[in-house]
Amino acid sequence: MATLDIDGVRASFPSLESGYIYADNAGGSQTAQGVIDRIVDYLTNTNVQLGADYFVGTLSTQRVDEGSFTVAELFNAASIDEVAFGPSSTMIIENISRALENDIQPGDEFIITYEHEANNGPWKRLAERCNAVVKYWQPTPVSAENPYSVAYKVEELLPLVSSRTRLAAITACSNILGSVVPVEEAVKALRQRAKEQGARKVEVSVDCVAYAPHRKMDVQKWDIDYCVFSLYKVYGAHNAAAYVRSASLQTSLTSIAHHFLKVDDKPYKLQPGGPGYELVYGATAVVPYLKSLTPEDDLAVSYDAIANHEQKLLVPLLRFLTDTKQVGRGVRIVGTSEINLSRVPTVSFVVVGQNTIKSKDIVGAFDKKGGIGIRYGHFYAYSLVDNLRPKLDVDDGVVRISLVHYNTVGEVEKIVDVLREVLA
Repeated sequence: MATLDIDGVRASFPSLESGYIYADNAGGSQTAQGVIDRIVDYLTNTNVQLGADYFVGTLSTQRVDEGSFTVAELFNAASIDEVAFGPSSTMIIENISRALENDIQPGDEFIITYEHEANNGPWKRLAERCNAVVKYWQPTPVSAENPYSVAYKVEELLPLVSSRTRLAAITACSNILGSVVPVEEAVKALRQRAKEQGARKVEVSVDCVAYAPHRKMDVQKWDIDYCVFSLYKVYGAHNAAAYVRSASLQTSLTSIAHHFLKVDDKPYKLQPGGPGYELVYGATAVVPYLKSLTPEDDLAVSYDAIANHEQKLLVPLLRFLTDTKQVGRGVRIVGTSEINLSRVPTVSFVVVGQNTIKSKDIVGAFDKKGGIGIRYGHFYAYSLVDNLRPKLDVDDGVVRISLVHYNTVGEVEKIVDVLREVLA
């Protein structure tokens, strides 16, 4: 079993030297030193416009081009001509939806989830513009004892598929529930059902923002058409990356770039302007960092080591929140509470019943004590929180503690100590 040298891991993140406990990682991870070094290097030595013939311009272009190889490897894309960059996953999917507009017919159906609005809002707006129909794959409870123990079930996705299904936009991992969706299984079943129903063309968009920090992506194995993740949640700087299958790039999408650019078969057709060059070059340090985590120098092995370590982080937190005393107190996990590889260490909960505590007040107690950063709210998965029953205050939302591989069991135990005080 692959393991991590946690001291070596933490040494790669200068922000961790302060001892502050970062437990809001689903909102954004800390940045690896290698990424910081490359950003500084780019701005110091190659900060010129791309495409020039002079030496520094050539080097600058080469460095930015290297970013495409990095994200292609992270996606496991077939070619660097299938990847692009953008300022955020939300903006990238908005651009894809606008480029797709000419290929949508009135009455086409989009299946979306209740997850982060980045992979929902653009499709809802596209449906409105094109008179398409939106259907929802809703998460449902897995435990009779906890109505908030919701999860996405493939068998509840399939009845939504019809002869008019044109697009399915799903998540690989929920940014609130922490549950991993079996993308390969879901897509295979969806495509089979669509074929049986006689659907003319079905494309799949997968949001990997909450997945990529914890698990290895594989767009080819998953058989999907569009995918996004945020580099600032995968130990990089504040930008994002997109995958677009070559066939979709050439036959489904119309260029939204400048009209005189010949980019019909290039991902640049989704970029109305250039990416942040220094951020793209900074991203080239992400894969070397991840591979350095294990002696095999292999992404898959490193991600296995990350997943194994993160399971250890879940144990003290979930055991505390689900013990008999806390359940009696009114603590309810939002999502599943099993400790296994079906979830990542993003844990959300509420306190309900006769002794309700607002999520805001729980986080406020942490803020007052200091030294630990957690969050409350709906985290842009507004529809998910708004549709939970019994009804929650959507603005107060949930308490979310989100961990990654540089967190330690000792840090989790300190978080639990504060929770014990707050919930007493």
